[in-house]
Amino acid sequence: MHPRPTAPEIVPEQAWFRSSYSDAGQNCVEIAAPTPGTDIAIRDSKNPTGPSLLVPAAAWSAFVTGIRT
Repeated sequence: MHPRPTAPEIVPEQAWFRSSYSDAGQNCVEIAAPTPGTDIAIRDSKNPTGPSLLVPAAAWSAFVTGIRT
């Protein structure tokens, strides 16, 4: 079993961003696109050096569309 990659191993720090709807604290997730059009990386803003979740860009797009509707 391979260890899970951590957020810094996947995406440079400056590539991560939060939604404009996030509160001023650290209670949110951050996302980044390591390679545009492929996967979306998701991490916990309270643990930026911890593991991150990678999902296909199409799945992320469907998720966001579902939330908006």
